[in-house]
Amino acid sequence: MRILGIDPGTIRMGYGVLESGPHPTAEDYGVISLPRTMPLEQRLYQLYTHILNLIGIFQPGAIAVEAPFVGRGERQFSGPAIAVGQAQAVVLIGAAGQAVPVFTYAPAQVKLSVANHGAATKEQMQQIINSTLNLAEMPESDAADALAVALCHLHQSSAAAALEREIKPGRER
Repeated sequence: MRILGIDPGTIRMGYGVLESGPHPTAEDYGVISLPRTMPLEQRLYQLYTHILNLIGIFQPGAIAVEAPFVGRGERQFSGPAIAVGQAQAVVLIGAAGQAVPVFTYAPAQVKLSVANHGAATKEQMQQIINSTLNLAEMPESDAADALAVALCHLHQSSAAAALEREIKPGRER
């Protein structure tokens, strides 16, 4: 299965395409960068068209998106969290329009799944992704995050499939 991983943002959106298998491979990855001076509605539209292009080119069986990080207290509804939520909505709308299932993962869940440590740093995640996927060069942080989300989904779906095979309906354990 091919998985499109997305690290949403309205100025920098990371993406990564993984092909599953015994040794998952990165088919493509990068960062969609847009100028801060571009009006928000234009950035969101540009991101939407990029998402549709990625879906059209790679035909993913699933899209894995990192959920916006929401802080505590007064930072809870900060501008950056809302902007990331808007970028995530663009991905959800693009995926829904193309009938591609979407799976959302919290940042700590991604880190735990990929690095076995829920508080791994961005640099640690870059190194782990680079090593795990045997990439020719170190990916940018946002691209590494997107590949990590895709890898997290691969791990989660593999675990769910194994559990489903183990516990079948009507079979008592």
